[in-house]
Amino acid sequence: MTSKNRITMHYPAAWWRSKWREALPSGNGRIGAAVYGGVQEETVLLNHEDAWWGGEASPLPDVSGLLPEVRRLMQENRVLEAHPLLSQALKDQGYRAKLDSPLPIGDFKIVMPLRRAFKAYERTLQMETGEVTVSWTDGDTSFERKLFVSRTADTIVAEIRCKGPQRIDAKLWLQLHDRSDCRNPALTFPDHEEMRCTSDTILYAARKPDGCDFGAIARVIVRGGHSAATAEGLAVTEADSVLVLIKLFAAGDRETEWARMSAELEEIPADYDGLLAEHSLEHGRLFHAMSFDLRAEGRELSNEALLMQAYRGEAPAALVEKMWAFGRYLLISSSRANGQPCHLYGLWCGDYDAMWAFHMVNENLQMMYWQALSGNMPELLLAVFQYMERLMDDFRLNAKQLYGCRGIFIPAPTVPGFGILKHLSPHIIHWTGGAGWVAQHYYDYYLYTGDLQFLKSRALPFMREAALFYEDFFTLDDRGYYLSAPSNSPENTPANYWKGPQSSMGTTLNATMDFAIAKELLTHLIEGAELAGLYSEEIPKWRTMLERIPPYELTEDGAVREWMHPFFTENDQHRHQSHVYPVFPGTEITRSSDPRLFQAFVTSIQKRLGLGLKEQTGWSLAHMANNYARMGQGDAALDCLDILSRSCVMNNLMTLHNDWRSMGIGVGMSWAPVQLDANMGWTSAIQEMLLFSVPGELHLMPARPARWRSGSAGPMLARGGIACTLAWDAEEGTLDVILRSFTGKQRISLFLPHEAVALVGGELPFSRKLEQVVITEEEMHLQIRIAQRTDEK
Repeated sequence: MTSKNRITMHYPAAWWRSKWREALPSGNGRIGAAVYGGVQEETVLLNHEDAWWGGEASPLPDVSGLLPEVRRLMQENRVLEAHPLLSQALKDQGYRAKLDSPLPIGDFKIVMPLRRAFKAYERTLQMETGEVTVSWTDGDTSFERKLFVSRTADTIVAEIRCKGPQRIDAKLWLQLHDRSDCRNPALTFPDHEEMRCTSDTILYAARKPDGCDFGAIARVIVRGGHSAATAEGLAVTEADSVLVLIKLFAAGDRETEWARMSAELEEIPADYDGLLAEHSLEHGRLFHAMSFDLRAEGRELSNEALLMQAYRGEAPAALVEKMWAFGRYLLISSSRANGQPCHLYGLWCGDYDAMWAFHMVNENLQMMYWQALSGNMPELLLAVFQYMERLMDDFRLNAKQLYGCRGIFIPAPTVPGFGILKHLSPHIIHWTGGAGWVAQHYYDYYLYTGDLQFLKSRALPFMREAALFYEDFFTLDDRGYYLSAPSNSPENTPANYWKGPQSSMGTTLNATMDFAIAKELLTHLIEGAELAGLYSEEIPKWRTMLERIPPYELTEDGAVREWMHPFFTENDQHRHQSHVYPVFPGTEITRSSDPRLFQAFVTSIQKRLGLGLKEQTGWSLAHMANNYARMGQGDAALDCLDILSRSCVMNNLMTLHNDWRSMGIGVGMSWAPVQLDANMGWTSAIQEMLLFSVPGELHLMPARPARWRSGSAGPMLARGGIACTLAWDAEEGTLDVILRSFTGKQRISLFLPHEAVALVGGELPFSRKLEQVVITEEEMHLQIRIAQRTDEK
């Protein structure tokens, strides 16, 4: 294994509170462990994907009867009167709602005596395996603690090792997670905490207010020494090594769960290296399904050293590589086909009442999974689909009770097990695009994989329900076009209602994003239904709906309007970039399909970063990078990642919502929540720079930054079921391409990089577009000569 995919740090988690934010994460998609890295006292935060608590909800009232009044007021330009009506009606009818928060299962604690002042401290994360290592020397003895979360054994596996004259003395125990990791003084903590020990077992549990227990069990195997139960935990003396196997449970009766997990632990071999090898095959299958290499120097440097270089202005290539790999690693480690989808904290949340620790479908959930398809990990998206399908009845109830509509309404924030609206802010209630945006992932999954059965049995039924909502929700204006009311452009406020960063009046008419999502959904629904031979009687209705979507509108300076209604004026002082949806993450408008409109979207996004730097966040800079990549501006995309690395990246490379150091980049907040969407958005942006696809078209290196003089990437997946691997060297003037279809023989148009000058073995057309390239299941190799110098267009 190389240093390219290794994270190295030279000091432990050091925040005075919430140390878990600087821990090194390991996970198997179901359970997570975050290693703080202390020498004398080690803490490992334990999380389980099903452990949530603190939510509240009463039956959702029917307030749909107010919708005509909301619309009447809005059409009379009495927006401020319309803004609170639905929200207030829910409150007036006694609706109480609070979103659940992830519940930390507990802390695994290790205390080891220090004979001499430690030296040679290091903690590392090997992303290729998910193994976290903490090492140091104590006098003449080297100590090492290793941990990973097994994807195959569904178990946390840890081992303490030593080399030298000293042996291992340690106390081990499990406990409730640190109570100081709570910003809510009114919170009632779990109670009935209990820990029991034998000479080789630690049992731990506590109880949630709903009466359910949660907890863990540890099996401890001591080699060459002794172990004994004490009141404080399990004591180990004079050991050569200590192996610990830990299982977690999120809910149930403690005695029953302890017995079940104890039997499971007995079946697991007490062999750290063997368990790691078995896990690494499965974890590595996903991690190595794609690679990205910039031939970077300095890969062996610590995070601290690489970030110091970034603070000088540019993220070094070694950091760019590691951040790409880390975003990929985090998604693999906190997502699996049959589990919950990754939320904003992944599987490593140590706050008892975490801010924004949910599934947010007005931007954030989508961003975390943008990388999955092009990054050759489509199976990870199955967790998103299963989550949505489990909650369909809740989504239907939302549509009926809020708007009197058929179909589904997915609230912007949801949590496992509860899809009913739980957030009563008007801008959440009035944003209706969640289901349509999620539908993009459904259809893209089909386009990338060619799985026709998935299209028929899962994608099209979900898309049809999303379209059914629009059929009932949209009304007609006097021109015969659809009117979307109430409407919201997440989470922006029009300039004529904007009174500073704390203002929020997001209730509008005709947000451009509403129609962009609906247009995409209906287009894909018609295309997919015709291909699958389904819903033939409904296709004419969907075509009529498409004709009623109004055309996009432009401002006087040539940008796309964010609200297609004269009551609302543009506000570029905001981090969301919702109205650019048709270019990214959508594919409706491309440079070749509509050059004039494409340029209008480019103008829109350029205004956002230039005018609204103080309103940016970690995730918005990542989104901006994806936008610039899609627009063919690689240097601008990389500049966004440079800014992100200087503002919202912690020393363990996890990203925060905002710049917690008040450096002038990002919204001003007293607290900076962990948000891993920026990590994963970074990964997606790099893949967007290197490959863009729509069915029948493949665009190679559409936005390679000038700094990336040589490198390789792949195999990346493309729409149409194509795998693409690239290797380039601008100094040598070469680009090598390997293409393979895994959906049968197909003909595509191949768009070569703008710096391409010749196709080896044939002339290169002036348009740099090769028509009718035939790709089969056999690998197709192309060699392209590229110019020494690149100029972005």
